[in-house]
Amino acid sequence: MADDELAFASLAYQSQLLRRGELSPVELTELYLDRIDAYDEHLNAYLTLTAERAMASARAAEAAIHGGDWRGILHGIPLALKDLFDVRDLPTTAGSIIFREHMAARDATAARRLFEAGAILLGKTQMVEFAFGGTGINHHYGTPVNPWDLEEHRLPGGSSSGSGVAVAAGLASAALGTDTGGSVRIPSSMCGLVGLKPTYGRVSNAGVVPLDTGLDSVGPMARTVGDAALLYDVIRG
Repeated sequence: MADDELAFASLAYQSQLLRRGELSPVELTELYLDRIDAYDEHLNAYLTLTAERAMASARAAEAAIHGGDWRGILHGIPLALKDLFDVRDLPTTAGSIIFREHMAARDATAARRLFEAGAILLGKTQMVEFAFGGTGINHHYGTPVNPWDLEEHRLPGGSSSGSGVAVAAGLASAALGTDTGGSVRIPSSMCGLVGLKPTYGRVSNAGVVPLDTGLDSVGPMARTVGDAALLYDVIRG
């Protein structure tokens, strides 16, 4: 399979290759990091790139899988997180310059569940400031480019704009966003993805910067319905 095909393959298919030893987590992570390096200067999907951490996690996943320690469907899969999710020792800006120096002390519960399942963090993605808006516009860090039209700067939808662009452009296997009034569903629709807003309370919001604590839901953004379901199964509860 060509690199471009692999970058856009379903998470489920990538996982099969990893499980059978036909693909290594290091190879898959390097593929996405190379694509980010090549395309994200224009697309602006990522706000914080965690390349060194990603490669260290990929090497650890590769060693574990080769040693027979298979954690499940997300083991060795490179993912992205909207920059509302706390990840220890990384900034959580919520898309605002007010919080650009804020460093998280612990992982958000949903992020921790991904990491415990063996997922690899590529970075944290752009978003509408404080998750308040459906267009994807951010005047502080720039508005991501909808990858379906690279000549015109078309809106990606929001507020989980960078997560939508990253997955649609083949810069991550899948991503997490948050949805209060459409912030997973709108960018998923505008970027040609599957986005799920779970029933309120089905996924923990602990460690996620809130917009409305009575409505916010953490949700997956993926290229297929099956991939969205796989992510949901890991983060729910």
